Amino acid sequence: MFFTLENRLTPIDINNIDENVLTIGYVTPDELEQFGRDFGFARSSIAACKAANKYFRSDVEVYEDYTFTELKIVNTVDLQSQACIALYIKKNMIILVDVADTDGSIKQKFEAALNRYPETNTTLEKIIYAFLDALIVNDFKFIEDMGNDITELEADVLKDNTDDDFSLDLLQLKKELLTMHNYYEQLLDFTEALEENENDIFDSEDLMYISNVANKIIRLREDADSLSNSINHLQDAYSAFLDLKLNQTMKRFTVMTSIFFPLTLIVGWFGMNFKFMPEFEWRYGYVYVIVLSITVVLVLMLIGKKRKWF
Repeated sequence: MFFTLENRLTPIDINNIDENVLTIGYVTPDELEQFGRDFGFARSSIAACKAANKYFRSDVEVYEDYTFTELKIVNTVDLQSQACIALYIKKNMIILVDVADTDGSIKQKFEAALNRYPETNTTLEKIIYAFLDALIVNDFKFIEDMGNDITELEADVLKDNTDDDFSLDLLQLKKELLTMHNYYEQLLDFTEALEENENDIFDSEDLMYISNVANKIIRLREDADSLSNSINHLQDAYSAFLDLKLNQTMKRFTVMTSIFFPLTLIVGWFGMNFKFMPEFEWRYGYVYVIVLSITVVLVLMLIGKKRKWF
C-alpha cells in the first residue's frame, strides 16, 4: 500500500510513483519481496524482513540512495509483547515493512504520524520525527511509574516490610530497565545514522527534527540507566539490611549463651562425683544450687540490660 503526500494523502500504484513527490509505503514482507529489487534494495535486507529480529542492536545499513534498518519495538504496557518492523528511507520516500506487528499498534502509530502535520507542510524528516516520537510517547510515564515503584520498594526496606520474593522483584525491574536501555540504544543508532546523512537523503535544515527526537531518546535512556543504578543501590541496601538482621539475631543468641553459660559450669561443677563434696550431705544443697543458678542468671541479665546487650 503506497500513498503520495503532496496536497493530500492519496493512494498510488507502485508503477506511478514520482521520485520528486513524497511517497509513503506500508507493506508486508511478501509484498516487499515482489517489488524490492525494482527499487534497488539489497537482497540481504529483503531477506532480513522475513523474520523478526531477536536482538535490539541491529545494524543500520546505509546505501548510496537509501538507508535500511530493522527495529524491535517495545510495548511499555507489556514488555513481553514486542513488535518488529523494518524501515527503508529514500529521498522523498519512507517504506515501513510490517515484519511482526501482531496487534497492529505500530501501524496505528505510523498512521498517526502521517496525520500529525498538515499535508501541505509535511516533509520526510517530519514524518520520521513524528513516527519515532509516537513510539516513545508513553515511555516517560512508564519511566516515572517505575521510579515511583522503586521508591516504594526503598520504603519497604526501611520499614522492614519486604517479603521472600523481594530480591526477585528487584531482578525483574532490573531486567525491564535493561530491555528499555537496549531499546533506546537501538533507536539512537538509527537516529545517529540518519543525522550523519551520508547518502544526502535529507535537507540539512530539516535534520533538526531528527536531532530533536534523538534528544528525547537520550533523556529516556539516561532516566532508565539512573533507575537501574538506583536498583543496584537498593540491592546493596537490602543486602546490608539482611546482614544487619542476621547480626542482630546472632547477637541475641550470643547474649543468651553468655547468660546461661554459667549454669553449664554450675551443673558441671556439682555433677562431679567426688566422695568428699559437702553439698552432697547438706540438707539444703539442692535449694542452694537452684537459688545460685537463678541469682547468676538475674545478675547477668541486669548487667546485659545496663550495657544494652539486648
